[in-house]
Amino acid sequence: MTGERLGDVTVSNLNGKKIVLGITGSIAAVRCVDLARELRKHGAEVIAVMTEEAMRIIHPNAMEFATGNPVITELTGKIEHVSLLGLNGEADMLLIAPSTANTLSKIACGIDDTPVTTMATTAIGSGIPVSIAPAMHEGMFNHPKIKEHIRSLEMLGIQIIPPEVKEGKAKLASTNTIVCYLERIFTGKELKGKKVLITSGPSIERIDPIRFITNRSAGIMGTELALECWRRGADVTVIQAFEGAYPFINYIRAEDVRTILDTVMKELDKGYDLFISAAAISDFTVDAANTKIKTNRNVSITLKEAPKVIREVRKAFDIHIIGFKAETGVNDEELIKIAKEKLQCDSLQMVVANDVLEKGMGTKDDRVVIVTERKEEWIEGEKSLIARRILDRYAEEFL
Repeated sequence: MTGERLGDVTVSNLNGKKIVLGITGSIAAVRCVDLARELRKHGAEVIAVMTEEAMRIIHPNAMEFATGNPVITELTGKIEHVSLLGLNGEADMLLIAPSTANTLSKIACGIDDTPVTTMATTAIGSGIPVSIAPAMHEGMFNHPKIKEHIRSLEMLGIQIIPPEVKEGKAKLASTNTIVCYLERIFTGKELKGKKVLITSGPSIERIDPIRFITNRSAGIMGTELALECWRRGADVTVIQAFEGAYPFINYIRAEDVRTILDTVMKELDKGYDLFISAAAISDFTVDAANTKIKTNRNVSITLKEAPKVIREVRKAFDIHIIGFKAETGVNDEELIKIAKEKLQCDSLQMVVANDVLEKGMGTKDDRVVIVTERKEEWIEGEKSLIARRILDRYAEEFL
């Protein structure tokens, strides 16, 4: 889920948008009730348009229940396609999910013989954003003409939401992925064409093949920063110890501090515009035992000082860096002073600092201070909103 929940409504870039949801005759149409309800939770108004084939899979009554609006199953004298998606139409965008191979090909060729394809022709001609989420068998998706039609649609500026190709099927993208793609349409493009590298979550320092030292970080802030960078047009890579959740973000797994550092340096060698060091990386390493340490005796473990990832990056690369600083038991003035020292010492563009005793680690909300050379700014709330403000400040001061 993206954004901050207020009761049953999510603060999102989709808030207040009117979305026409085109549904075609794929079995994935059964997921449209959940999709419509999720869009509404993000503050959007949804109007469903269904083909005859779609109505053989899911009843219009279900979509009326899910959207709270009457469903369009045919075009009438009210010229619904013009009133919604014409030059002065009421709607902000058209989402076709799921789209069959048949519908996708018709749109690419300018054919409009169903309510959904007519909506698409009208929206494209009116310059209204269109997103298409295909769903079909893998063999159909791999057809050269389907690939050609997808390229043609993308050249028209249509956003194609990639399916999840597995088990012989090109399955409709997850609801969360679809929502993220739609949010990207309505988000500023300050980072378009930029490459962003982010470290996220905890590090894991192994003691033996079974045991390890880590911390309470859940990687929520790193994830929210990655999503917000992507929404703003960036090509995002995240280095973290666990599997990634979003197919449009490139994830690289790295657990211990030395591996994280090596991975960061190798990636930055490929050319990046911004490095965000959001991971809670250990300050210490351990010489791990090759076999399980026996428990029938007292054991001493020597902690060794770990290399500082940000300092090594700054030595090697002239790149914008946003750093994070977690402290405990300090007042606001002391925290700002510590953040400013880090800003100067490591030649950073920005430091985001917090006292983890206030909110804890791994929580969905936080209270932080954003520190740059220009000013300090306190912000408290959901980490999704904090991530948004961090990147707003970055764009204001450095882009």
